Amino acid sequence: MNLKKIISQGESETVEFKKSPSESKEIIKTISAFANTKGGTIFTGVSNSGNALGVEIGKDTLERLVNQITQNTDPKVHPRITVEKIDEKQIIVIKVKESSDHLVLAFGRPYRRVGKSTLQMSKDEYERSILEKHKDKLYFDSQICKEATLADIDNIKVKRFLERASFERRLDINSDINPKETLRKLNLIKKDKLINAAILLFGKNPQKYFLQAETRCARFKGTEPLEFIDMKVFGGNIIDQREDALEFVKEHIQLHAEIKGTERIERWEYPIEAIREAITNAICHRNYKISSNVQIRIFDDRIEIWGCGPLPEPLTIEDLKKKHDSVLRNPLIGRCFFLIKYIEQWGTGTNRIIEWCQNYGLSEPAFEEIGGSFVVTIRKYKISEEIMKELSEEEKIIMSHLKVENKINRKIGIQLLGISKSTLLRIFKSLEEKGLIKKEGKGKNIYYMLV
Repeated sequence: MNLKKIISQGESETVEFKKSPSESKEIIKTISAFANTKGGTIFTGVSNSGNALGVEIGKDTLERLVNQITQNTDPKVHPRITVEKIDEKQIIVIKVKESSDHLVLAFGRPYRRVGKSTLQMSKDEYERSILEKHKDKLYFDSQICKEATLADIDNIKVKRFLERASFERRLDINSDINPKETLRKLNLIKKDKLINAAILLFGKNPQKYFLQAETRCARFKGTEPLEFIDMKVFGGNIIDQREDALEFVKEHIQLHAEIKGTERIERWEYPIEAIREAITNAICHRNYKISSNVQIRIFDDRIEIWGCGPLPEPLTIEDLKKKHDSVLRNPLIGRCFFLIKYIEQWGTGTNRIIEWCQNYGLSEPAFEEIGGSFVVTIRKYKISEEIMKELSEEEKIIMSHLKVENKINRKIGIQLLGISKSTLLRIFKSLEEKGLIKKEGKGKNIYYMLV
């Protein structure tokens, strides 16, 4: 190593000059910064401008420096320390290796190297480094599935996934390469072993290893979970479970059809996009360590989608109703769902569920944590059956129209009821006073919508 040449190039991200070992506190901070960045070398006995000043090295100078470093770093750092000569002057060279986890503290604080400067890490930076270190323990989907082998993988499912990911996101992985190489490129193999995400996404029988990884669907009679009309439990891989669960919902909700002009319009009684998003989120973000199943519960008046476990921290229920970060409990599953356009990873899924329901003329869906599980409830009607019973026949007709069409004007109201304009306006006013509808627009363009 040509020390003179290195020093002549000045301080950098990996080079620091110190005039004397007496600057031990700053030396130790720089050791933390180098360990938490790319590693580096500290030249002690060199001026800021790169001139060799030399240091007096006594009997215990190096021993004292080593002790100061080990006592004030956590985990303890043991850098390589040597004494070299430049222009017949002794300098101390401290060579620091990059830490594997970038979590070395100096005097109880973490530092990092930015250009020529040693800076203290922010709390968020340090927490991210801790999460990165422990991610294999924290994230179920990235843990090795010890007994699984490539024989457990459905190669056809892998090939179909690649074809779809290529179409949806232009993923550049040849669908004809061998499955093991594909899984490696998708980061689903670690230390030559399959990880849990690989089995959940592409396993022939994931329930062999994860019995809880099922989606349970039921159509109940009435409005309570007491007696079911139909019930199915979907196993297999979680990509197929998402499709199976959605098909079950379609089998048990009504599809209305009407003729508008010469066109036949079909409309589900619930916004399918909202249900699909809620099911996808439940399967993608569930806690797979919990023994319960994702559940889809269909009642006469609502659909409930039950995930497994609470929201991933730091999200709260209120966060879901506004702009928020995408927080993935299962990052590798999330990435694969993103590649086939099941999710967008922008933290907008719940916002879209709300928007789809409101555009459908339904009330805002309920987001709750019940018994430790996150639950999305989408109600069929904005107005309960109890409220409907208290309305006049004319008001019921108006409300029924609004459930399907979302809005009504005076002309359509008169055609529906066969009444005068003044009588219709009294009905509209009555519904407004009851807090059921609201007036929009001006003059001839006035119309009414559900509140």
